[in-house]
Amino acid sequence: MTDGAKLFEDMNTRSREVFRRVVEGYLENGEPMGSRTLTRTLTEKVSAATVRNVMQDLEYLGLLDSPHISAGRIPTQMGLRMFVDGLLEIGEMNVADREKLNATVTDTAQNVDGMLDQIGSALSGITQGASLVLTPKQEAPIKHIEFVSLAEDRALVVLVFANGQVENRLFNPPPGQTPSSMREAANFLNALIEGRTLSDLQGAVKTEIAARRQEIDTLAHDLVESGLAVWQNKGDRHERLLVRGRANLLDGDAEEADLTRIRTLFDDLERKRDIAEFLELTEEGEGVRIFIGSENKLFSLTGSSLVVSPYMNADRKIVGAVGVIGPTRLNYGRIVPIVDYAAQLVGKRIADQS
Repeated sequence: MTDGAKLFEDMNTRSREVFRRVVEGYLENGEPMGSRTLTRTLTEKVSAATVRNVMQDLEYLGLLDSPHISAGRIPTQMGLRMFVDGLLEIGEMNVADREKLNATVTDTAQNVDGMLDQIGSALSGITQGASLVLTPKQEAPIKHIEFVSLAEDRALVVLVFANGQVENRLFNPPPGQTPSSMREAANFLNALIEGRTLSDLQGAVKTEIAARRQEIDTLAHDLVESGLAVWQNKGDRHERLLVRGRANLLDGDAEEADLTRIRTLFDDLERKRDIAEFLELTEEGEGVRIFIGSENKLFSLTGSSLVVSPYMNADRKIVGAVGVIGPTRLNYGRIVPIVDYAAQLVGKRIADQS
């Protein structure tokens, strides 16, 4: 049981009603609720002084706050959380809101991104809040890939798909990577990319790694057999070929040429292993959230709230989310079912298409 739930259970009937009336009044008009106003709405007839005492107790518990001396009370963040978890009455969606959301998925010819864009716009319009849409990752042929270094431990990969869609993903690059090494990785991948998905690209890079490893093995075989070289951590990510008695090889042009070739192949192998790691991180990367309707300036407010619901594909796997961002005094009872219904619509459309 959470602390909030325990507090709620410990309250008597009068305290619960006072608390509920304060929160509902705040959500409705954004104003503090005073004791005199409350006495006119309570089921039990009590004095304003009694109500003030109850409000002071609720303030002591951290559920209410008084923005000004002698003013009424408003709910704290903890109070709002307890109200949403234990007292919120979810309303039914009205017909107009339902029809607006239904209209976003009637065009079966539009792609998923177009549908998500319309859902975001509809949510923003219906709720007068900023909508949030977390899009599913695509597994489609890629036209272009680019890595952008944001910080030492943070990078962005930009994927341009053959269908014209663009997707950005954040990931943590392997230690020691530089903007230059990221450009090299992107150049290498773009040379292989035509008609390939991310999974196809990973397969192609693994094939390249296997070919380089075989080439090194073939060249090094005689050196190892003759005792001139020995493997360290063979087959490991950090494997090395250690050369013994290097001075004895100075007169052997063939062996020296082999060593130079092996060194070049090792450098190439290491770059391809880094590229393979980039691809793995790209596939696991977080989807960048897309905000629609943020021009209503809600993001400039402190203490914003987010109502969000995930949506699933045909395999019942969560692939994205839709939601609404607004001030803490959102009309949760109205917005929760709207967001939930929008998520169900998106999930059904994605499942039907797959």
